[in-house]
Amino acid sequence: MSTIAEQIALLKKGAVNIVHEEELAERLRRGRPLRVKLGADPSAPDLHFGHVVVLTKLRQFQDLGHTVIFLIGDFTARIGDPTGRSETRKPLTDDEVRANAETYTQQVFKMLDPARTEIRFNSEWMDKMSASDMVRLCAQYTVARILERDDFEKRFKEQRPIHIHEFLYPLAQGYDSVALEADVEIGGTDQRFNLLVGRELQKSYGQAPQVILTLPLLEGTDGLQKMSKSLGNYIGIDEPAEEIFGKVMSISDQLMLRYFELLTDRDAAPLGHEIEAGRLHPMELKKDLAAELVARFHGPEAAAKVRAGFEKRFQRGQLPDEIPEFRFAGEGAAPVRLAEVIAASGMASSMSDARRKIQQGGVRVDGERITDIHRILEPRPAVVQVGPKNVRRIVFGLS
Repeated sequence: MSTIAEQIALLKKGAVNIVHEEELAERLRRGRPLRVKLGADPSAPDLHFGHVVVLTKLRQFQDLGHTVIFLIGDFTARIGDPTGRSETRKPLTDDEVRANAETYTQQVFKMLDPARTEIRFNSEWMDKMSASDMVRLCAQYTVARILERDDFEKRFKEQRPIHIHEFLYPLAQGYDSVALEADVEIGGTDQRFNLLVGRELQKSYGQAPQVILTLPLLEGTDGLQKMSKSLGNYIGIDEPAEEIFGKVMSISDQLMLRYFELLTDRDAAPLGHEIEAGRLHPMELKKDLAAELVARFHGPEAAAKVRAGFEKRFQRGQLPDEIPEFRFAGEGAAPVRLAEVIAASGMASSMSDARRKIQQGGVRVDGERITDIHRILEPRPAVVQVGPKNVRRIVFGLS
């Protein structure tokens, strides 16, 4: 059995913030299994790698002997989480919620131990609330406190509509912690306000306040915004092995290191140093990452097979012996959009034409097919191929 200090060191790894660490230590010292909660609204059919960040932390709690509560917010999904929204989110229908929740329950056990997992739905208690119960819940919090949320505060200042039902969302999510008597709640950094509401409500209902552990948000394949189904920049954990491998191979080298840090047990900093020193090739390292993530959800045999297939296709690429060079002056050592390079090199008539060629699957970088129009090129030599005959060796910087 590991010591309390060792357990906390493991649970803190990768976390942005703990409220409060000393409370977590005290609960661990009591020796009973903790009830560790993660809520997920079934707003889209599939779990993606953004969820993997928090699910990995839940599995660590399970490996230490604690009980995980994977809470499916089938009630709160009907409200619509206003977090990070500049306008009111459209609520889901009951049929959409049920269909999405079914896929969540099927997929979550790809990472969690069923023997130490409770699957719960917040409709269990929220649907039973009377109007009087809801009024009593609302009486536990003030409008001033709710308006402290960044998104609400911004919309209020900009005179954008805030509907009353949106105020209910953090209260409903917070009450989930009361109903489940949670010891710990985990969430992304964007959920910090909602998690703190749960902590305050537990105090109001005579419970010990939950410890809050926030984790970083994973950027999507575009490298710009939080991974999201609605933005189309996601990698689903239930996607075919070939899709997962291909999408991982499409990300930038910088984002690759971020994925190593948040999705694996490997430390990204030494890997970055090895790349800078020229001892590691980014593409080889990226293939390692893609294979590791495929193996997690499809098994090592599938990972080996899809990697071999990718390498075979790469090695079979028919490129001319003499490749014309194009020197991209740009911003020197700054990364640049692939579409911009294609247009500047004359392999497309314009930026829009370059984006269209990328979307159509006719563009390869160092043999790798690229379909992400937001793909960023790092400022180092690369072979860019557009169609079967248009090839340039791209060199960055002034001659």
